Amino acid sequence: MRRLALVFLLLTAARLVQAGGVVPKFPVAAIAAPLRENAHAVMRLHDETMQVKSVGRTISTVHRVTTIFDEAGAHWASETVYYDEFTSVSYLRGVIYNEAGQGVRQLRASDVHDRSLSDGFSLASSGRGKTVDLQQPTYPYTVEFEYEVVSNNPLFYSSWYPQPAEQLAVEQSSFRVVTPVELPLRFQERHLPAGVSLVRSKVGPFDAYFWEVQNLPAVEDEPDSPPVSEYTPAVLTAPTSFEVQGHAGSLTSWQGLGQWSYDLNAGRDVLPDALKARVAALVQGETDERARIRKVYEFLQANTRYISIQLGIGGWQTFPAASVAGNGYGDCKALTNYCMALLKAADVTAYCALVRADEPDIRTEFPSSQFNHVVLCVPLTRAARPDTVWLECTSQTNPFNYMGSFTGNRHALLVTPEGGKLVRTPSYGATDNRLARLSDVYLDAQGSATASIRARLTGMEQERLSSILHGLSATEQKQRIGDGLPVANFSITKLTLTPDNRAAMPALVQILNLTLPNLAAASGKRVFLTPNLLSRLPSLPAAVGERQTDIWLARAFSHADTVRIHLPATLKPESLPAPVKLTTAFGTYSSQVQTLPDGTLQYIRQLTMPRTRFSRTDYPAYVEFRRKISSADKVQLVLLKTDS
Repeated sequence: MRRLALVFLLLTAARLVQAGGVVPKFPVAAIAAPLRENAHAVMRLHDETMQVKSVGRTISTVHRVTTIFDEAGAHWASETVYYDEFTSVSYLRGVIYNEAGQGVRQLRASDVHDRSLSDGFSLASSGRGKTVDLQQPTYPYTVEFEYEVVSNNPLFYSSWYPQPAEQLAVEQSSFRVVTPVELPLRFQERHLPAGVSLVRSKVGPFDAYFWEVQNLPAVEDEPDSPPVSEYTPAVLTAPTSFEVQGHAGSLTSWQGLGQWSYDLNAGRDVLPDALKARVAALVQGETDERARIRKVYEFLQANTRYISIQLGIGGWQTFPAASVAGNGYGDCKALTNYCMALLKAADVTAYCALVRADEPDIRTEFPSSQFNHVVLCVPLTRAARPDTVWLECTSQTNPFNYMGSFTGNRHALLVTPEGGKLVRTPSYGATDNRLARLSDVYLDAQGSATASIRARLTGMEQERLSSILHGLSATEQKQRIGDGLPVANFSITKLTLTPDNRAAMPALVQILNLTLPNLAAASGKRVFLTPNLLSRLPSLPAAVGERQTDIWLARAFSHADTVRIHLPATLKPESLPAPVKLTTAFGTYSSQVQTLPDGTLQYIRQLTMPRTRFSRTDYPAYVEFRRKISSADKVQLVLLKTDS
């Protein structure tokens, strides 16, 4: 059938040419039916070529054509071409096609916007890009983009991700690298489909590498699945040798990359004498090494602020520490280098560490430039037992020695005089990421209630509230927290957020008072109340067909909820739900309701889950675990109206 369809399209094209018409390009009807299934968009064509011109220069060209079926796929109608002081965009072209494949509009100069794209933490980005948005109001339609980028920063080679997202099918995608023989390509293939392999050839004095995939059906978005990059095709590439603005380096090992970074920034940690004397006075008499580090870190936070500068070679070379001291600001590498210099003045040795922040961990088996951020690593050399302090130097509010979800639970490259060394940043388990909440609910005879809630959150559990506290006004805080409450009808009468960063694990205390009209439902002489006020975990859908991905529980946590329900004299419990206890590899859960001596009903719920990975074949058991929790979380108390 597909062959007959192709013959039909060719005959139609021939008739159009004979009639003097325009042959349609990329008509939607030409997309094979299997590629439409579960797809918000189809990548019709994605051809990328990287030419390595020399040890210090590359040229990349990209040609991408995408058919978009609905609003969920509309972001594929946008394109952003990044550039910086060492990268230039030679051209950017685009065309919009209708469903029949007829061109309806060319990309105009006014469609291209040059914008700052700084993300507030990146290591080596000038944060600029040429952005285009060709979204159309009527579906389906097709967009075509072509652009070329010339880079004098070959520390970053192109990598190929032909299927970078769920619900995206791929008709055809190819990747070509052409490099001088004396600069052999380093690459790593990941999850290539059966039958797809590297094709190598010679093009004069160059080696050519070529990969191509075709007809990849869309990958479904499955609950609790790993990042899509972990199971879709990819080819990672990196240079053997590179040179950025006269600074040459080797990228065949982590040691080599770290050595290049160290040499590039050596000698830029010199402070003014007056500041060194001030630091010495700050820590004078303090014999505890950790306390000395804390004093310096708090001095840094009180006297500097983050500004995205990204000057220096490709964003890798820091501003001198003396410059940060004079200006009071810097980017991530400048502030980290400055903090390292301050600690040096306090007689504490520290090392900058490259890390990939806010993204999946690096591929440790493939030395290459995979980092986007810098933090500070401080080994405790005088402690009774070996330990390390980690400092995020770009934040004025980040707790001392806390990496959290942003940079924790991953690898970092320690930059030392002997070169680079891979180390792990702190890991945070269920005992670190805790929520302990006590709620007093006062129910009246009509089923309405007020609630006084006190919650203490630690580790990653406090991060969301901490960002609300430091980033929003009091009114906005109430709005944001209210949006996250799992109750239908309420008003917030009191809200306070109080951080406690002096503890070993950062903590935040939340006080929340609510009015809850019609919290309990009445039916005749009975009143029904769900005692689980704020901690309901939803169930998961059963897999349709065979699940394709592993189960990835990305964050460990421990939740403990106690709800004390104070009843009026006219309501008595008729029946209480049976206790529930679940113990599985996925986690442990328990809930129970008991009557206290004073007649108060007390509901206690506990849930602990690990950060781990399970086989996709375990998904039915995981669904059952979540179903039982969801069912227990919805259980109701039955209260009986009395005349007393």
